[in-house]
Amino acid sequence: MKFFATLMAVGFLSACSQQGDGSGHRDPNEDVNRRTHGFNVAVDRNLYAPASNAYGKGLSRNTRRGIGRAASNVALPGRVVNNLLQLDLEGAARNSFRFLINSTLGFGGLGDPAGNDFGLEEETTDFGETLYKWGFGEGRYVELPFVGPSTERHTVGRVVDLFTNPLGYALDAPENLLSPTAQVLAKVGSRYEYAATIDALLYESEDSYAQARNLYLQQRRHKLGVEVSAEETDEIDALFEELYGE
Repeated sequence: MKFFATLMAVGFLSACSQQGDGSGHRDPNEDVNRRTHGFNVAVDRNLYAPASNAYGKGLSRNTRRGIGRAASNVALPGRVVNNLLQLDLEGAARNSFRFLINSTLGFGGLGDPAGNDFGLEEETTDFGETLYKWGFGEGRYVELPFVGPSTERHTVGRVVDLFTNPLGYALDAPENLLSPTAQVLAKVGSRYEYAATIDALLYESEDSYAQARNLYLQQRRHKLGVEVSAEETDEIDALFEELYGE
């Protein structure tokens, strides 16, 4: 817990020094980020894409989606922590009841009776959003090895979220590895499900780095409720048209 508290303090100090949210992008380390992006593309081509293809073809769609639901379910206690940190009591209650129902009636989250029968949809959130709610700026754009697009604030949030899920402390080994294992499998499954879109972005666009950066920033800001300009809206519409042909 001391490590967790120290990590949070470092995260707060880092985020405090950064500018707030806005339009466009702050990418002063673009050269380094582009090299990291090239590394990530190579990892995707040689490892991630082949693994997801084998995973997708080896399991039925229903099985993959069940694993994805289970991964979302075991992540819910961490989301509840962030709901509480954001003083979102309604979201905390919804996610808590959803976790209890799907963990029991839904056989560990493989099914979704909470959503299907009780109308309790998941409220996704993370510590990066918590920092945003507390007024910390997004900082500079960052491309993380193996992870991909991020910002300084979201990077701090990703690290802290590794320690916010109470299941990691309540369960003994190896059961405490359930959540991270499920998350990895869910991401592999998502890579297979959205292969056409991801391949178009990474391998068919003229500048996959710039497109990935713009797509991430605008989607992330939209999720957080940051107002974007009409120009940015036109840019994201054009990008979606290129990726999806719509």
